Amino acid sequence: MAQQARGRARIFFTDSAAKQIEAITDEAEIHALDRALTALSVAPDLGSPIPDSHPELREYAVDDVRVIY
Repeated sequence: MAQQARGRARIFFTDSAAKQIEAITDEAEIHALDRALTALSVAPDLGSPIPDSHPELREYAVDDVRVIY
């Protein structure tokens, strides 16, 4: 039996994150954020665990973009 491909993770934003995203006007910054979020939606374990965070949080940084999730 063929193994089914795993679907992409769904991404939700806190109100403060949504405000930060709305403030982005530079095309390069939007593109970099899009690449980071796409990577995380495909492989949510890409980020590194943030020590002593409860519940566990992870951090992913690439191309001047830092995502805490």
